Amino acid sequence: MIVNGEFLSRLRKIFDLNLYEVKVWTSLLSRGVSTAGELSSISDVPRSRTYDILESLEKKGFILMKLGKPIKFIALKPEEVVDRVKKNLVVAAQNKSKRLDEIKGNDVLNELSNLFNNGIKFVEPADLSGSLKGRQNMYNHLDMMIKNAKKSAVIVTSSDGINRKLEALSQTLNQAKKKGIKIRIAAPINSQNVKIAKSLSKYGDVRALNEPHGRFAIIDGEQIMFMLLDDKTVHPNYDVAVWFSSEFFGKSLASMFDLSWAKFKPLNKLDKR
Repeated sequence: MIVNGEFLSRLRKIFDLNLYEVKVWTSLLSRGVSTAGELSSISDVPRSRTYDILESLEKKGFILMKLGKPIKFIALKPEEVVDRVKKNLVVAAQNKSKRLDEIKGNDVLNELSNLFNNGIKFVEPADLSGSLKGRQNMYNHLDMMIKNAKKSAVIVTSSDGINRKLEALSQTLNQAKKKGIKIRIAAPINSQNVKIAKSLSKYGDVRALNEPHGRFAIIDGEQIMFMLLDDKTVHPNYDVAVWFSSEFFGKSLASMFDLSWAKFKPLNKLDKR
């Protein structure tokens, strides 16, 4: 059986399967019922691996094993596979989340924290930097920075970025506000995002930029994250940011931002226009 390589690649990404798994699965779909030996020949997967692959597919909910001799395997309707895989993913995610919640406050997390705290003592300030690829990774790191803030959080973003900030960071910004963190957010405000800006104003002071000033965040005047690309022209998966910790540079940048902040227009003045 010949299946287009591009189609197999799409199946791998959609269903999180390896190459052998998609080859065996599509081969079984084309037959309905088949033995491991037949599937090995059809799919061009080594016979020594076929039984392991079939066992894996069965556990993931893609196929059924038919009782009897010789052992045969039955293909399920693709619609049923989608439902089963979705349910399995939800259950697996819930189980993993539960296990992660259980380590909070126990010996495992304490031991990991001790390893980190002891190791960080030997890190040079210049080494506290890194790059982040992919918008989700960037938001995860920004979320962590805000959670660890002690005094202040500054966020400067784009007209589209302010919409994403509400969705990605609202819970963390709310927690930061309750801790007394001074939150300031600046972005170009227009008719498409003014409602979002007003929603964000529940957590801090939101002001409008006359023109784009880039995308960056400053936490406590010490930690800085710069987004390097224009979010209007880059795919979220290829967005890039740099993060670093520098009290000297952070305070200098925060001072420059403070001078500009007074020039940004508060939301209530926009309403009167």
